[in-house]
Amino acid sequence: MNMLRTLYRGEHAFDFPAMWRKALTVSAALVLISLGALVVRGLNLGIEFEGGTSWEVSAPGASVADARDALSGTDAEAGKIQTVGTDSIRVRADVEDLATVEEISEILAEFADAELGDVSVTTVGPSWGDQITDKARNALIWFFIIVAAYIAIRLEWKMAVGALVAVAHDILLSVGLYAVFQFEVTPATVIAFLTIMGYSLYDTIVVYDKVREVGGRLTSTGRYTYTEMMNLSLNQVLMRSINTSITSVLPVLSMLVIGSFFLGALTLQEFAIALLIGILVGTYSSIFVASALVAYMKEREAEHVAVARKVALRSSGDTGTRQVSEEDVALGGIPTRPTRPTRPTSDGAPRPIGQPPRPRKKKKKR
Repeated sequence: MNMLRTLYRGEHAFDFPAMWRKALTVSAALVLISLGALVVRGLNLGIEFEGGTSWEVSAPGASVADARDALSGTDAEAGKIQTVGTDSIRVRADVEDLATVEEISEILAEFADAELGDVSVTTVGPSWGDQITDKARNALIWFFIIVAAYIAIRLEWKMAVGALVAVAHDILLSVGLYAVFQFEVTPATVIAFLTIMGYSLYDTIVVYDKVREVGGRLTSTGRYTYTEMMNLSLNQVLMRSINTSITSVLPVLSMLVIGSFFLGALTLQEFAIALLIGILVGTYSSIFVASALVAYMKEREAEHVAVARKVALRSSGDTGTRQVSEEDVALGGIPTRPTRPTRPTSDGAPRPIGQPPRPRKKKKKR
């Protein structure tokens, strides 16, 4: 509770650079898992992307095995059969012949003890699915180009690189999760992924704008490295990021729980799952991926290398602590706040500059 109270009041002082290495290790592992799942299992693409015919009917108590037995001997037997929600059966097969589609519809109506009109049938040609895929790919490419140009002009190109890497990280983890659990990818999912990119960028740009503001005040002092200024900025915007994430997650959870489980709206479920994953991953990447990458690149600039060397020498030379290498400085291995220089007192003990002198003892008169 004390930690939450401190966080709420903005009195926290987390050492984010010390967390970056572990966080980036976790991100690298998750990215490898996502790539492996995409290669081995692939994505469960919806009918809109692959083409074919989909049948859906309400059949309470029926199982996938029962539906496959009922469709034995038809072209849909080898298709994809799955349960949807609590009481519906969905069948998808590469069938376009109208007579065959009608025959399978009648079999499913008899199997579910329903009317023929209760069987929902959707037929999509492969060319239409290819068009949807091409448009989604083009939208993603143009999104990256426009965003990169805007951030490079508004802030700087290193921040544009960090933001795009964070967005790519978010999309890859989200898509990888869909590959691992074989969630169906539909047009609603694609829309959610585009929304995720916008949310992730918003959170990242807030951090970048704050570090630029902090840097404008502290760079001229020559007492703070870029990593320290980034750490200070992250602490200042942390509560804002948490509040934004919470207010974004709550309506998404409502959409997921009420829309999909109570109302049975599957489109809402597909959209909400992608959004929920993206919001959580986007909040994480803005703090531990985008910020770490920009700090790493900025610490290589001559100006910040000189400042980091001065801070390291001051910390080691004045207090007797260990020397800090340039590599440690670039990776955040320096104190989150520089140590104040000291000067000897009359009794030989070090005293930080700026502190009041110790009271002197009065000499006794003989």
